[in-house]
Amino acid sequence: MKHNICIIGGGGREHAIAWKLRRSAQVGKIYALPGNAGLAGIAECIPGIKATDLDAIVDFVKAHPDIYMTVVAPDDPLSMGLVDRLEACGCRAFGPNKAAAIIEASKVFSKNLMKKYGIPTAQYETFDDYETAAAYIKDCRIPVVLKADGLALGKGVLICNTREEAEEGLKEIMLDRAFGAAGSSVVVEEFLTGFEVSVLCFCDGKTVVPMASSQDHKRALDGDKGLNTGGMGAFSPSRKYTDELAKKAYDTVIVPTVEAMNAEGRPFKGVLYFGLMIDGDDIRVLEYNARFGDPETQAVLPRMTSDLFDVFEAVIDGKLTPAMVRFSDEACVCVVAASGGYPQSYKKGLPITIGDVGDAIVFHAGTAMSADALVTSGGRVLGVTALGASLEAAREKAYKAIEKVEFEGMFYRHDICKL
Repeated sequence: MKHNICIIGGGGREHAIAWKLRRSAQVGKIYALPGNAGLAGIAECIPGIKATDLDAIVDFVKAHPDIYMTVVAPDDPLSMGLVDRLEACGCRAFGPNKAAAIIEASKVFSKNLMKKYGIPTAQYETFDDYETAAAYIKDCRIPVVLKADGLALGKGVLICNTREEAEEGLKEIMLDRAFGAAGSSVVVEEFLTGFEVSVLCFCDGKTVVPMASSQDHKRALDGDKGLNTGGMGAFSPSRKYTDELAKKAYDTVIVPTVEAMNAEGRPFKGVLYFGLMIDGDDIRVLEYNARFGDPETQAVLPRMTSDLFDVFEAVIDGKLTPAMVRFSDEACVCVVAASGGYPQSYKKGLPITIGDVGDAIVFHAGTAMSADALVTSGGRVLGVTALGASLEAAREKAYKAIEKVEFEGMFYRHDICKL
């Protein structure tokens, strides 16, 4: 029997989820709200319904009783309680409820959770008053990291190498509200050194199973220069995240986090993302996300050999087992093609040409159709993704493929997954 699925969102992550679900013999029709031009090739897109329009989403799902499951992928609708709303209507939904999604929606909550339950993280202070925070900044250790408390599309983190940068960054977050209401409170934390790794995990409220490791590149420009973005590319697996480190992370960070959420009466069901900083054998949590990462999902899901639909079912029903989550030995590299000016202002509606990319996968993020032409509609436009026997082979294929993509002002980093 085939089951129809509704996916909430319209970015590269959602395209990757739909692409993987499409490979399941159990999945029938896929709806995408709002979707994008790439998703339109494998799903029925409903562009008039935004991912944050909870009333319209609930009405749509209720009006389509053929929808078996709704997958809530982005952070905003999760933090707004879309899963709660759907479940209250008797609709089957994948993703954490509002009480659990706070682990990403509030950095103050997540930092306090780690402190309370002894989960290793950077030393920090939290502030909801600008003057008090500014006084702290004058004497704190530099470099320092400033984090807007709420959701900011992956951009609400500022690494400040001088006291002047820290003072300006605090003003940007709390006074200028560069990240909107997310900046009403701020976390000021110590700057950690080492390498970052992303570990996405499936969790059914009690059992937690890590996916293949990945690393992403946040800065806009080569050499980790430029502004922080939502992510300019990713690769899987991490070269440095050994089996020994993975076991230590599982024992000291991953399981304790799930247990802490249960102890707080906030059981987590969905995808729990751990952003880790590793220095030697020291592992600390940089951030939590309450959903699939973007662009990490584009590098991780193509390696998954198990049926994603089965895993979603098991998570919802509380029947997840480690044996259900399997990955190939192949490596995967995703390079993001972005609009000129991203992550600040950029043009939209620019025609896109995609030539012969071979067996690479082109995940659409910020695309739309205009008069039968493929055009840009966002800052991160495409995720050009390739599998290979090694990271080097996958990287070579991804960069060869991205040369076949063109649109005005397009840029991409040339050092994704570079040794």
